[in-house]
Amino acid sequence: MTDVIELSELDGLGIDTVVVAGVDMYGRLFGKRMPVRSFRRVIQAGVHVCTCVYAWDVTQDLGALKVDFAGGHTGWHDFRLLPDLTTLRRAAWLEGTAICLADSVDEDTGEPLSVAPRTILRDQIRRLSDDGLTPYTATELEFHLYHGTPERLRRAGYRDLDPTTLARSDYAIAPGNAMEPFFRTVRRTLEESGIPVEVAQAEYGLGQWEINLEYADALATADRHVLFKSAVQDLARSHGMTATFMARPLTDGMGSSCHVHVSIKDDSGGFPFYDGQAARTVSAPLSHAVGGLLDHTADLMLFYAPTVNSMRRILSTDFAGNGLTWGFDNRTTTCRLITGSPEANRLEMRLPGADVNPYLATAAVLASMRDGMARGTDPGEPSLGDAYSERHEELPDTLGEAADRFERSAFAAAAFQKNVTKHYAAVARNEWRDFLRSVSDWDRDRYFESI
Repeated sequence: MTDVIELSELDGLGIDTVVVAGVDMYGRLFGKRMPVRSFRRVIQAGVHVCTCVYAWDVTQDLGALKVDFAGGHTGWHDFRLLPDLTTLRRAAWLEGTAICLADSVDEDTGEPLSVAPRTILRDQIRRLSDDGLTPYTATELEFHLYHGTPERLRRAGYRDLDPTTLARSDYAIAPGNAMEPFFRTVRRTLEESGIPVEVAQAEYGLGQWEINLEYADALATADRHVLFKSAVQDLARSHGMTATFMARPLTDGMGSSCHVHVSIKDDSGGFPFYDGQAARTVSAPLSHAVGGLLDHTADLMLFYAPTVNSMRRILSTDFAGNGLTWGFDNRTTTCRLITGSPEANRLEMRLPGADVNPYLATAAVLASMRDGMARGTDPGEPSLGDAYSERHEELPDTLGEAADRFERSAFAAAAFQKNVTKHYAAVARNEWRDFLRSVSDWDRDRYFESI
């Protein structure tokens, strides 16, 4: 198995359709599908797409959200998706189809769109490369799987959900055996699509599962992450089920995480995060990287917790990060250090949930680490034992507060450009205001007869 296929291989693989896909602000795929002959024609020129995809909210509502990048004041102009042939692969979960991820570029100048998630991550990778460093990452992604298609669940108002496990099943083999016909199809399909699987398991929450992909360079990991989500959701639907990557689908259920693992390799082939002479083999660069990560977590919370629902998980004790804490192999902290062999020494950012955009979350981690290493930031003492027994209130706990911190942050503006921080803050504030205006079941259950 290889990650990608060559353009010349398309016909021989029986592929008649190619999907050219960009990634939107919410980590979702958008784009167009076409015959192979059309794909060959657009490789250089790109595919025209309306800028609305970077200017509407998660429901594609254009009403209240106002951003400088696009809108009536720009005439809803186009940009182009330029196929990145290093990502061309079979989409084995779709018949006769290949998929090619694309970079979003300006219609006229061909310059990368600054607000596009793939552009934002590429920029952080470039900055580390200028320092002689290459980041390698992995994202551990959990999700909930329910019986019933998305259409059926939507018509039922997402009430009375029927989870695919009815008892806590973390690490348990038997529940996995019961669902193995489906998950074997998932693993095989991912492998055939150049998305290599590391391990899979049943999880603690009812109907909760986890599949880990093999680590890769940071951009490849984010690309695999969004393709993985698309494949799982499509395969679940075709098997009469629905997969959700909400951070916390139910009030009394378990949150779903997206832990981000990061290691570093330098231009000489060394591993700066490893020091065989240091305690637990933690080097000074790794210690400073942790310091930078924690120093900027509050300002970059919007990239780690991008939805109202994100905060439901973070405000729990579901191993969801805990303030500005770090520790050795400690799952009650926000930053967990995993030490061992030189290439495996890494940090794990535990704050993001399954709803995170992997490009943005990874960019936030890399920018923070780079700053910490440059400034020699001290992370303080590690947490020992249960970090949840300590009181930590350093992080924003609403989407509105996270948006304000992000837009005011001098560090975020320097790391991602001021127009980018303004854009994403505006999107988040619109979502927060929409939530505040909405009357929910919680309101009625709590106040209808009692107030």
